[in-house]
Amino acid sequence: MTIRKLQDEILKIKEERGVCILAHSYQAKEITEVADFTGDSFALSTAAEKTAANTVVVCGVRFMAETVKILSPDKKVVLANPNAGCPMAENFDIEMLEEAKRQYPDYTVVAYINTTAKLKALCDVCVTSSSAVSIVRKIENPNILFIPDCNLGNYIAGMVPEKNIKILQGNCPIHAGVELQDAELARASHPDALLLVHPECLPGVSKMADFVGSTSAIMDYAVNSPEKEFLIGTEMSIVHHLQYRCPDKVFYPLSGKLVCPDMRMTSLPDLYLALTGAGEEIVMDPELINAAGKCIHRMINS
Repeated sequence: MTIRKLQDEILKIKEERGVCILAHSYQAKEITEVADFTGDSFALSTAAEKTAANTVVVCGVRFMAETVKILSPDKKVVLANPNAGCPMAENFDIEMLEEAKRQYPDYTVVAYINTTAKLKALCDVCVTSSSAVSIVRKIENPNILFIPDCNLGNYIAGMVPEKNIKILQGNCPIHAGVELQDAELARASHPDALLLVHPECLPGVSKMADFVGSTSAIMDYAVNSPEKEFLIGTEMSIVHHLQYRCPDKVFYPLSGKLVCPDMRMTSLPDLYLALTGAGEEIVMDPELINAAGKCIHRMINS
């Protein structure tokens, strides 16, 4: 079956069964083309809240499907590929965070949304890469314990120097895998290109950038900029999506290392099978949903 025919079949089944398909921005174009909504992890969960559909299929990784379930506990939430995880979300376990909280009892615990539901349940407030700086700045407590991404944490600390931010040493191995020499080589190869990077990149790489922001912010910047060449410092799929959206501009990956195997794990056939009964339904204890939901709702209300 061709990609187009499989897409048509997916659209047909989706319509017949009243299913909402959510695709993270890092998913392949053949998936985003049939999705009802494409965006970052938090945007997907808020889109799920608003849809009238009772069943939601998530093309992304496990923590994203968990977040959708937390915010829409009455909906059936299916992860299209059950093996799609996130090394950063799994950097810490409950025992490690509990020990850190014992060491820093007077600190407000801030969790990047890229964490498991069990970790969120132990945290005070959740943040996204786009909201982190503003939310941390508003926290009354000057002492902050940030998990799990040390590079995003360092970026926040630089933007909010008035806070005492303790950072635990976890990261996104894909973004953190881009070294300073990679960025220098890319700059030298494309001297006229603006460098746009995600704050999950190493501090030295972020300091070289013309713009640092979330995936959606990077895309908006590139689309709206009058410039014509860009080096994209996040998952390589964004280079392809931007090239489709702006055929009059040129986009280069900052590094060939920026390929997330977990995001690439979900295929169009996986989505088709999830619509026909495969995939994994996300089932969570109501107590966990309530506990993890508290820090997410604090973020929403900040």
